[in-house]
Amino acid sequence: MLSLFIATFTTVFLAELGDKTQLATVAISGTSKRPLAVFLGSSSALVLASLLGVVAGTSITSFIPNDMLKALAAIGFIWIGSRLLWPLTQSKDDIVESNNKIKADADNNT
Repeated sequence: MLSLFIATFTTVFLAELGDKTQLATVAISGTSKRPLAVFLGSSSALVLASLLGVVAGTSITSFIPNDMLKALAAIGFIWIGSRLLWPLTQSKDDIVESNNKIKADADNNT
């Protein structure tokens, strides 16, 4: 049990460093004179989000086999990674053209 605790703590701690949650906490604490309230609020939110993740994970494994769940997670991470890396494969002209199209679509929708 201790090894699972350490692995989970390390994984979540490293995943949260520089994450939107940490940046939001920095921003809120920078504008507040009550750092303890910010710490307690952000800690409580992380605990609740983790609880929801554990409950969801426990529920999902009751009807999706563990190997399939791992495969789906791997596919999801590959998809996210490819979406993040895709712009690196485009030329500068393609990126400018894509940005112009996005701006034109946004202007047409307003």
